[in-house]
Amino acid sequence: MKTLERLVLQFLKSIIDPLLDQFQFAYRNNKSVDDAVALGLFYVLQHLDSLNTYVRILFVGFSYVFNTIIPSKLVDKIQGLGVPQSACLWILDFLLNRPQVIKIGDMQLIIISYVIY
Repeated sequence: MKTLERLVLQFLKSIIDPLLDQFQFAYRNNKSVDDAVALGLFYVLQHLDSLNTYVRILFVGFSYVFNTIIPSKLVDKIQGLGVPQSACLWILDFLLNRPQVIKIGDMQLIIISYVIY
């Protein structure tokens, strides 16, 4: 599954990467959280060089954001970015109604989650 995910990611990146904002740091080659912090600090210090100014900063963590993505909205978004409809439909099918198998000893439980959005 990981190999398939890497292939799909490589395909999607080839289409979407040129369209991403220059300040998008996550999941980009040669960019990291450190780059985002350094750039943010640069802008803060540059602003504070002016007299009678102050800065407020809000940090937001998205550690589990990808477990809450609504598949149909994701597909609408990537289709709007130029991903072919056939690839979008394949991704939607891949994300919806996927059975999961849990094995405990000799017992196997099959869980089918039906996502309706």
